[in-house]
Amino acid sequence: MATALSLRGVPYLNGGISPRGFDCSGFTKYVFEQHRISLPRLVSDQFKIGANVSSDSIVAGDLVFFSTVAAGPSHVGLAISEEQFVHAPSHTGVVRVENLNSRYWTNRYIGAKRPPMP
Repeated sequence: MATALSLRGVPYLNGGISPRGFDCSGFTKYVFEQHRISLPRLVSDQFKIGANVSSDSIVAGDLVFFSTVAAGPSHVGLAISEEQFVHAPSHTGVVRVENLNSRYWTNRYIGAKRPPMP
């Protein structure tokens, strides 16, 4: 979690995969790679891996998925607790922490995954 939280304030960059700028799946991929865990590059592919996690069993390190700009998984963040996640939102945002229980995210939430560990 320290790695993810240390990147707060990094600007959104479509296709970004480094601390110069991230998109949502580039952010999660980068954070996991810092700990020698490989994730696919795309949100849709990240959604296909790992074990399903019920919304009441989310823990720090789980990936949380949302349907924002298209049907199905189109946005991903990293849970830092049962109620909060860190992510790289939209073209006008920066990496930041948000509440999973906010109306915006609750209405778009589609699931959580626990990535496989090495």
